[in-house]
Amino acid sequence: MTDPDLESADDYPAPRRPTILLVDDSSLQRRVLAAALRGTPFTVIEAASGEEALDLCRETPPDIVVSDWMMPGMSGLDLCAALRSDLREDYIYFIILTTKTGTEDLATALSIGADDFVSKPLSHQELLARITAGERILGMTRELREKNRLVMQTLDRMRRMNDRLDQDLAEARRLQLSLSAKGPIEVPGWSIHFDLEPSGHVGGDILGTFPVGEDRIGLYSIDVSGHGITSALVTMRLSSWLSSGSPKRNIALTDGPDGIRMLPPDQICTRLNERFLADHDTGHYFTILIGELDPVTGRFAFCQAGHPHPLHCLEAGDMRYVGLGGPPVGLIDDMEYEAGEITLAPGDRLLIYSDGITECPAPDGTMVDEVGLTRMIDRHRNAHGAALFSAVRAELAYMRDGGDLPDDISAILIERL
Repeated sequence: MTDPDLESADDYPAPRRPTILLVDDSSLQRRVLAAALRGTPFTVIEAASGEEALDLCRETPPDIVVSDWMMPGMSGLDLCAALRSDLREDYIYFIILTTKTGTEDLATALSIGADDFVSKPLSHQELLARITAGERILGMTRELREKNRLVMQTLDRMRRMNDRLDQDLAEARRLQLSLSAKGPIEVPGWSIHFDLEPSGHVGGDILGTFPVGEDRIGLYSIDVSGHGITSALVTMRLSSWLSSGSPKRNIALTDGPDGIRMLPPDQICTRLNERFLADHDTGHYFTILIGELDPVTGRFAFCQAGHPHPLHCLEAGDMRYVGLGGPPVGLIDDMEYEAGEITLAPGDRLLIYSDGITECPAPDGTMVDEVGLTRMIDRHRNAHGAALFSAVRAELAYMRDGGDLPDDISAILIERL
């Protein structure tokens, strides 16, 4: 299929012979002028009056008009003024033939719009020289006009392509957000909320959840290196490895004697590292925090592979960062990871987040970091779920002075009621 935005031969008009219109009420004078132009590369047409010349110019504008000044009815200057008023799109080089040599007369002719003048009696060499000069000026004008046309055509083509790209990216954003966990998840005694905001149309963060048997919940937060379309495609691929409740389609699950269970989180990261390095050659890597929540006991077993330390907010008001750290996934073969666990008591909260929050810079270059995030959460300790996310976003926007976020932000808030 032909792309309508690609250039075609029709974009470049074929060259044509330049046209000169001779205007004089004297047929003899017109024959003299035409004879002087014989053998030149010009197409010569004639008009016996200013009115006739104006009609010809309106129908098919010539390149150059050579007109006598003094004519019955419409004079040469009247014709020049009419052409400058009527034909603003097509510039016509206008040469006046005159016996007048006074400075004021010539200044009047130039101010009305004449480009040049030739004194009578005519010198054929002078006439040809002035016509050649006019053709040279017109050539530069046509070249500039053609370049401007191509620039405008290119800009219009780019605008249409950008419009289509924006539409495609908007669809990709909707698709990516549809693949990410939205929640909230409400189970007896628990509330789990998710928040995802790509810094551009699409981004490299994604959040997910999957069932583990009948009574446990798998959760993960992924942050792929880089930004934009490539990172978004990687997140979609990774989410497909973790989005199902079936061991055949979810790399984190396995069949056990008591049914489906979740692998230890450190083993999951090892398997992700092996598969990612085997299947992808994009230069990307990713950080992940993946864990299993037992709503009955409050136990949350997790592995933190390059992801920021989650913030454990105790019911009593104390806050601490937990986790053993660990390297990102997809950098080195045979990487080993460590699992950790915490128990959430009634009233406790656990905030899992990407570094788009803690590494968000203020205009002076300072970042939120873990200390700033702790203070931010403490200021909004009475906000829960989506209200807490809204408060955090508002603080980041205030810190950025209304500017765009430089990185995707994503977070999971696990609350034991």
